[in-house]
Amino acid sequence: MPTPIPPDEAWRRIAARCSPLPAQAAERRSALGRVLASPLPATVDVPAADVSAMDGYAVAGPVGAGEARQVAATIAAGDAPGYALAPPAVARIMTGAPVPGGADRVVPVEATAARDRAQVTFEAAAAAAGPGEHIRRRGEILRRGEPLLPAGALLTPGALALPATHGYGEVPVHREPSVAIVTTGDEVVPPEAEPAPGQLRDSHTDFLTAAGASLGLRFQPLGIAPDREEALELLVESGLGCDVLLLCGGVSMGEFDLVEGVLARLGCRAELDAVAIQPGQPLVFASHPGGIVFGLPGNPASVMVNFWLFVRPALLRLMGVAASWWGGALAGTLARPLPGAGGRDRFLAAGIEARDGALLVTPYPPKGSHDLAAYAHGTALVRVRAGAAPAPAGAACEVLLLV
Repeated sequence: MPTPIPPDEAWRRIAARCSPLPAQAAERRSALGRVLASPLPATVDVPAADVSAMDGYAVAGPVGAGEARQVAATIAAGDAPGYALAPPAVARIMTGAPVPGGADRVVPVEATAARDRAQVTFEAAAAAAGPGEHIRRRGEILRRGEPLLPAGALLTPGALALPATHGYGEVPVHREPSVAIVTTGDEVVPPEAEPAPGQLRDSHTDFLTAAGASLGLRFQPLGIAPDREEALELLVESGLGCDVLLLCGGVSMGEFDLVEGVLARLGCRAELDAVAIQPGQPLVFASHPGGIVFGLPGNPASVMVNFWLFVRPALLRLMGVAASWWGGALAGTLARPLPGAGGRDRFLAAGIEARDGALLVTPYPPKGSHDLAAYAHGTALVRVRAGAAPAPAGAACEVLLLV
């Protein structure tokens, strides 16, 4: 029987085989959720000129309460720089408009009284406008050639706005991993089939394709392999053409658990075959020159836990995200008691609720690793470290959000 290794060591072996995939050009508007493979430099100064931060009046030198000035021009956002102010005249100016030559401050509209197209009168508040007031200087945010976004930046909706303002039609991103799914077992039938006595409908494929879609990835289901080496080998060989192959079932110690032998015959190198966690201990991970393979246990809860703990962060690393197996875990407060754990770290599905500034966590203890319902309703995983005693409601806990 394989000796389970601690989850930290399992992740170290997995991460060592998950370097970011090569770069490719992606159309900017289709790059949401991708990771920059190389830095993007700014193509223009931001702002591109000295511009007004307010609607108001560009003036040269201080102005006093009750002072009236001639309005020589109106400058709008989008006007070309170059207008020169001839003091004591002032220029009406809009937010984002270029500050005219000779002006050294902007007085907001709110600090003026009587005003028309030809003249404006300043109130007492205008005297507070000192040199440089309400002027955004050219390049104060970015200079041309400075980093706009660094390599490794996740292209969120906000991040994608920056390349747009600098004229990038395409951005260099890490290639998305291709992922194949093979479910194994004579007892497994497609969801639309009527199971015979002793058979089960496949839940793994739907879960994994949906979980992949949550990462912006499209997984490729290859079908259900019967418990015959030749048939399994054909599907596995096809799946090895992808960057990642996910196998469900066939990784324990039974007579029909054929996955490890098939992987070895096809040239895959075993990196681990058991992890000290519950559920999900019989996790197989292997590598080959073209990619990696996860052999997930056949129990639905085990598939879910291993995906969230190990497969998901591995995929993120291939996409260029610096992810870890328990990275992003948060501190929570138990809403109900939490069972203890034996010699393995235990992961329970849980519901979460934000209340009074705290993350309230409700564990859903399953009836076993076959208890799909308990894990299907969870929106988080709560961790019970190996050897931990039962914890009462109100105690602190560690939780990984799944949504």
